Amino acid sequence: MTMNYNPTNLIGAQSAHVGTNPFLDRFSAARAAGSIIQYEYKNLKPKKQLKEIIKVLMPEKKKFLKIPYRFKYNLKDRCVVCGSQKVWESGDVRRPPLPLHKVRKGYPMRGTYCEKHAAIHRQYEMLEQQILAEEHGLSFSAYIPSAKSLNPVNLVTSGPMTTLKQTDMQSLSAMGWTIRPPNNGVENKEEELFRLIIETNNINERVKTLLTEGVNVVNVETGGE
Repeated sequence: MTMNYNPTNLIGAQSAHVGTNPFLDRFSAARAAGSIIQYEYKNLKPKKQLKEIIKVLMPEKKKFLKIPYRFKYNLKDRCVVCGSQKVWESGDVRRPPLPLHKVRKGYPMRGTYCEKHAAIHRQYEMLEQQILAEEHGLSFSAYIPSAKSLNPVNLVTSGPMTTLKQTDMQSLSAMGWTIRPPNNGVENKEEELFRLIIETNNINERVKTLLTEGVNVVNVETGGE
């Protein structure tokens, strides 16, 4: 059985179907062109997993009589692993770094990574950070790549804050910020009372912070002659 797909970013695949052998081993399937996947490790130890995923991300080489001699896809806008064509936008947060010819070190190549191998490269970076965190006794949550997590719609940063909770106002006031409610031009007595209560609470939070930090309060006594 052969599963056919027609990736538009694979050169020469616009008019022909590319067959993926379902009996490929995990290494060959991970290096082949395709959709975004989570690479499943064969080893259980993180350091062996690191060597395994680096081997997956190694740039493909040309072969003559089964002897590798040059990089096969060291071209602009071509994936150095599978040869897929991918043009990354400069502001795309999913854009991977420049590939190195030994993944972890070496000189930068002219090519790039496709979406699939960019996700695997990010998985490699997270594994490297996980090993570093475990060596220093820190906790680290693993990265699981998915099409949803790499969707640009889900990566949009939040806009400016328009509302503040009571805890937010207290923490900002404790740091020295002055928070005033919006002024609509005409202020009645109820609005003035509300504003004065907020300002008083903010001043009290700042006073508490200064006293907690150990500010010396000097009492100045004035006496008559």
